[in-house]
Amino acid sequence: MTGAELKKLREDLGEAVGRPLAVADMAKLCGLPAADGATTIRKWEVTGPSGPVVQLLRILAMASDRYPILEMFNVFDRHDVPEKERPARRQAFREQMRSDVRRRLG
Repeated sequence: MTGAELKKLREDLGEAVGRPLAVADMAKLCGLPAADGATTIRKWEVTGPSGPVVQLLRILAMASDRYPILEMFNVFDRHDVPEKERPARRQAFREQMRSDVRRRLG
């Protein structure tokens, strides 16, 4: 993930949850300390994040319709889920992700 992609993700997540996200909000979502977490996010928005935080960000990105649902979370395209139910189940999953993001932000 590049810095520009992280910045775009912050914008897209903000749109998904219905309010703009500040860098401090992203720091909170990433579990960074309040004291210098915003500084770390600003740095990552230039250099790009690394390590386990990238995977966390990919998971959080599923709250936005602009990002794919990761394969390990995709239980909608299985043979035992009727095709006509899949879009509603995907949407319910995204709503659940949005609720989780809102809950994490407090």
